[in-house]
Amino acid sequence: MSEFPGDIFTEPTNVDPDTLANLGPLRRLAGIWEGTKGRNIAPNVTGASDDSFVERIEMQPIDPQTNGPQLYYGLRYEILATRPGERGTFHHQLGYWLWEPAAGMLVQTLAVPRAQVAMAVGRATPDARRFEATAARGAPTYGICSAPFLEHAFRTDSYRIEITLNDDGTWSYDEEMVMMVLGRPEPFRHIDSNTLRKIAEPTRNPLMR
Repeated sequence: MSEFPGDIFTEPTNVDPDTLANLGPLRRLAGIWEGTKGRNIAPNVTGASDDSFVERIEMQPIDPQTNGPQLYYGLRYEILATRPGERGTFHHQLGYWLWEPAAGMLVQTLAVPRAQVAMAVGRATPDARRFEATAARGAPTYGICSAPFLEHAFRTDSYRIEITLNDDGTWSYDEEMVMMVLGRPEPFRHIDSNTLRKIAEPTRNPLMR
C-alpha cells in the first residue's frame, strides 16, 4: 500500500503564505549567522588534517512549495567558510532546508563546487531542539552523487548532520561524511562542527513582503 494519496495532482487549499510561521524545527535557523570556532578533520597525504575555520551562513525563507498534495516550507541557504588568516574560500555550499508539516519530515539538499551533491532526510517534531538528516551513496532517494574523480579517489558512502538549538539563541552542528580514500583500507570519518550566532534577522518570503 502506497504512503501517498491516489490523487497526485490536486494541491492543498488555503496554504498559509507565511513561511517563517510554518518552519517547524527549522524556524530558529532563519537569519544570517556567524561562527568563529569551526573544526574540520579531513584526509590528507599523511593521514588527516585538523583545521579551524570561520564561516557565515545565510538562511532565508522561500515561498511554500507543493508537489501535488505535498506541501513544503523551507529555507534557502548559502555557506561560506575560510581558514583564519586566509582570503580564499575554504568551503562553499548552497542548498535548501525543507520542512513537510504533514509528515514531520526534514530534507536538506546540498551542492558544493567540487562537483558533488546530496539530499538528506530526517524526522522531527515541530518543537524539536535537536534533529538530524542522513543520506547514503547508492540510495534511490535521499542519496549522494559525485563526479568521477571524487567517486574514484574520495568516495563518500554516507552523510549525517545533527543540529542542536542552544538555549542562548545560538545553534550548533556536527557533520560527518564517511569516505573511502583511494589506497587506504579503512573508512575515513570526515568531520565538521561549529556553533553559530545570529548577526541579522531573516527577510520575509516574497509572498509576505
